[in-house]
Amino acid sequence: MVQREWLVRVFLNAHVCIWVFFEAQFLPLQENLKTDGNCSSLRRTAVAWSLKESTVADNLEKQPALNRGIGLLEASSTNMLQMIGIGPFITLPILLATMGGPQALLGWFLAGIVALGDGLVWAELGAALPGAGGPYHYLKEAYGPRSLGQMMSFIYIWETTMSAPLSLASGAVGLSLYVKFFWPSIGLAGQKLIAIFVCLTCMTLLYREIRSVGKLSVALWIVVMLTLGWVVVAGLMHFRMGLVLDFPQNAFQLSPHWFLGLGGATLIAMYSYGGYSNVCLFGGEVKNPTRTIPRSIIYAILVVGTLYIIMSVTIVGVVPWREAIGIPYIVSEFIRRIYGSGAATLMTLLILCASLASVFAAMLGYSRVPYAAAVDGRFFKAFAKVHPTKHFPTFSLLFLGITSTFTCLLNLDMIISALMVIQIVTQFIPQVLAVTMIRRYRKDIARPFRMWLYPVPSLVALAGWLWMLIGSGWHFILLGSAILLFGIGAYLLQAKQNREWPFLQDQVTA
Repeated sequence: MVQREWLVRVFLNAHVCIWVFFEAQFLPLQENLKTDGNCSSLRRTAVAWSLKESTVADNLEKQPALNRGIGLLEASSTNMLQMIGIGPFITLPILLATMGGPQALLGWFLAGIVALGDGLVWAELGAALPGAGGPYHYLKEAYGPRSLGQMMSFIYIWETTMSAPLSLASGAVGLSLYVKFFWPSIGLAGQKLIAIFVCLTCMTLLYREIRSVGKLSVALWIVVMLTLGWVVVAGLMHFRMGLVLDFPQNAFQLSPHWFLGLGGATLIAMYSYGGYSNVCLFGGEVKNPTRTIPRSIIYAILVVGTLYIIMSVTIVGVVPWREAIGIPYIVSEFIRRIYGSGAATLMTLLILCASLASVFAAMLGYSRVPYAAAVDGRFFKAFAKVHPTKHFPTFSLLFLGITSTFTCLLNLDMIISALMVIQIVTQFIPQVLAVTMIRRYRKDIARPFRMWLYPVPSLVALAGWLWMLIGSGWHFILLGSAILLFGIGAYLLQAKQNREWPFLQDQVTA
């Protein structure tokens, strides 16, 4: 309980700091407008927008443009890197514990269905608005760039300042758990130092031109797929169905508690699926984005989802679930029981590489989000800085790399649950609705890719997110709701000072 209170305090204090920075950025503009007593409300807003847009335009003229150097192979491999990473290697014990038996494996199937529905949401939005920052643009355009969209995009950036470091920390902390296989006596402090080192290493590796990053992503993807492939093949050759079907008494006694437990299992599994949309965050650097983005998302979900289900079932078919619940490095133990300690050592090394690749891919995508908002004039100007010769957002990358080291101090299960709930409340649910908003009210936006069987995928994704939110527990629901309310409050304060929506009655909404 003390740690949960500390987590809430860290989040809220961080956002107070962010609000102070926003004040510093926008207050001078506000004071200049106040001195013009004869200006009408509409004129003041027009001046504000023209000053912001001219400033952004001037910055863009001075800043180098991003390169479109990511093709279908690089985009798909980057998505798969973030999806696989450490997730399937650490979440199985947590998932089994949510329902106390192998019936929790149903969470993998349900999460896969939700991921496919949500992936089609991302595919349609990503093909229609293929720019750096992804959801920042989707929410702004869907809900109105001069009206509610201003607040929705602000809340997404607000949320990203927390969810991005949490996402990066989850991979780094998960990696540190597998280090315990080599170093059983390592304490908590040593594990945290390793996690911090991982975040700083990935930041250093990403400090380069995007084409080099694309090639490095493919190389890491090959290592990751070989690792997962080894686990799947070994499991298929040695698993026993009797262990998989070793259900506890009343394993399928349907009740509200059972469904809540399944929702929690699906939430944990969904964490491992997360990452299929990573390409949308750096859509401004993708070749032929209207075709590459949808394909890379769908390919990643189908390939990785199939491997996840097979891997989880076969591991439980080798390591009895009652033992698996208490083994943090479950995949290493799985290989040890089949091939011995030498093979387990090699597998652990491969998993460490996969975990490093996951943090690498996530940091690549997230670093483009504050950059896109800064270029648009809605975030701190420093985040719009681009390297003069290597053409990547320097300050944004450094900021996320450093802040992620602080979130590495939290426990893994808390990181995962907090990360998922924050994103569900502030991003995933509004984004599902954004597809319908664009279809109905933004006929001016071309949609090169249209989701299949609309609106079924949207409804599946929406129902899945709501179900997982309920199953997460009341304390995490309160945390997500508090962050959303604080984000709304921060936006309204800024909007009132800058005479933006909804405080300008004469403003024409989009």
